[in-house]
Amino acid sequence: MIKPRLDTLLERADSHYATVIMSAKRARQINSYYHNLGEGTFDEYPPPMVETESKNYLKIALEEIAADKIKYRYRQ
Repeated sequence: MIKPRLDTLLERADSHYATVIMSAKRARQINSYYHNLGEGTFDEYPPPMVETESKNYLKIALEEIAADKIKYRYRQ
């Protein structure tokens, strides 16, 4: 079973496409955060916003979306 559940994620976004784009962008930010920790320049990327045991950046991003920590809006 995949956690968080897809129906939970879709409650936070209006389409599958928005969920995929949002989670991919956030996973890249989390990846950059961990890679910049050793250099001491972590102001640019926010750390993970949920407590998790997972080391998979995409799973962390999906858990943040399910916890309603990530918001998005379309460009005008």
